[in-house]
Amino acid sequence: MNNIEVSKFLSYVLRHQPEAIGLLLDSEGWADISKLITCAAQKGKKLDLTIIRDVVNTSDKKRFSISDDGLRIRAVQGHSSRQVDIAYSEKIPPFYLYHGTATRFVTSIRESGLIAGSRQYVHFSADKVTALAVGQRHGKPAILRINAMSMYEDGLKFFQAENGVWLTSVVPVRFIIFD
Repeated sequence: MNNIEVSKFLSYVLRHQPEAIGLLLDSEGWADISKLITCAAQKGKKLDLTIIRDVVNTSDKKRFSISDDGLRIRAVQGHSSRQVDIAYSEKIPPFYLYHGTATRFVTSIRESGLIAGSRQYVHFSADKVTALAVGQRHGKPAILRINAMSMYEDGLKFFQAENGVWLTSVVPVRFIIFD
């Protein structure tokens, strides 16, 4: 597998379906790397420590983290697996955050706001460029500006993952600016 294929595979098993290869994650999302390699091999996916480290170290999105002792790996955010409940520290957000989506979802968002859906959190970036890149992955992009500071002042909590992605549980429509 090349790095892109490995990254997609790691996203699948560490963010969404660890049970698909018989992998167990702890409540913070950590998996034993040697167990990951063994479980992947049993499903016909050849991994080794070198390629795993290469994917973690060269990923522009910084989706994965290796523990300080080098024995465990996890996805830093984006989980839909209920095995995982990372205890992020609450943070004060910047005045605005940005959410990239596809234009086909804007009507629904105007009605219901932003909800996590199958994931644990709604994801945001601190800049429009990143939000645009996210939106483009889903179709014709739309960038939504979120009045994060007003949300925070109203008591909604924000967190930030290790890779800089901002997280919260829900965004009511009144905090979304449809530019």
